[in-house]
Amino acid sequence: MFEKHNPEIGSRPGTLAIPPDSPFPKITVVRYDEQSVERIEIQTPSELKALHDDGRTTWVDVQGLGDEATLRAIGDAFGLHPLALENAVNVPQRAKTESYEKHQLIIARTPRIDDEGNMRTPQVCFILGEHYLLTFQERYFGFFDPIRERINAGLGAIRLRGPGYLAYALMDAMIDRYYPIVQGLSDALEELEEIVLENPHPDVLDRIRELRRKLVALRRVAWPQREALNAMLREQTTFFDEQERVYLRDTYDHIAQIAELIDSSRDMASDLAEAYLSNVSHRTNEIMKVLTLMASTFIPLTFVAGIYGMNFEYMPELRSRNGYFVVWGVMISVALGMAYYFKRRGWIGTSPPPDFESKRTEDPNQ
Repeated sequence: MFEKHNPEIGSRPGTLAIPPDSPFPKITVVRYDEQSVERIEIQTPSELKALHDDGRTTWVDVQGLGDEATLRAIGDAFGLHPLALENAVNVPQRAKTESYEKHQLIIARTPRIDDEGNMRTPQVCFILGEHYLLTFQERYFGFFDPIRERINAGLGAIRLRGPGYLAYALMDAMIDRYYPIVQGLSDALEELEEIVLENPHPDVLDRIRELRRKLVALRRVAWPQREALNAMLREQTTFFDEQERVYLRDTYDHIAQIAELIDSSRDMASDLAEAYLSNVSHRTNEIMKVLTLMASTFIPLTFVAGIYGMNFEYMPELRSRNGYFVVWGVMISVALGMAYYFKRRGWIGTSPPPDFESKRTEDPNQ
């Protein structure tokens, strides 16, 4: 679940490690204000330099990291710090935020279920400037389609605010993607809880381990995301005003709630694995107890049968008319006596559950 693309050892800072399977960058510019929205498909990065600041919010979305020359040209067009561009391209990075002189870098990661049912946690890099927002994605994921619809429809305050509010809205959309996945894993664990107690099949343990691996992967990205949002709230930067920090605090509450749910679900997965092993061990002990009691019962019976099965001519009771019935009576009596003894010791059957109500300590003041 974690595959880092690193440059060669000893490379200079700012060296880009292009993901081998990432497509050629597709650059889309969305410029908007309260009255209008403009969408531009950029063919060459040189067109970005021609974009002049006219007071509108500019969102440059880069989908695909497959060409280093194009990525460096984008960095030059916006004057990006080499380390900021490195963090955007060398995926995946740990969720974080870093402030530079003219822009702020934010790394966010969110879970995604692919077509094969596997969970991935791709990253999006936000580079927030005074009048613009850059987003770098390894490929198209569809994370921001609802935000594009809000911009086009002019819903809410998104067209009234600047790039800081846009960055909040995009990050909030990514954080919200945690909920259905984490909730689905939690529901799956609750269903497995009944199966573990009723039918502890080996496939159940494999399923528990699979869910736990996914929860560990989610925790690996959720907790740094929580720390990054907390750092954004603590830092006093010019890229987020006080009103936008109020919204960021709400997003922080969301990721904090998600992180706590992940931890509780992971603990539940560990408890289920222990319960499975305990249940299997208990069933094995019950089987061994039954077999041991059966063997213990037949040991004296086998002894009696062996004695009277010997072919000696002068054995006592051998020629008795009632000897056969006497031996059977003795063997049945021994078996019943041992069964009664086992029952008295609690080795056969189940004891009644304890009466917890009667054991409860009464209030001495009553």
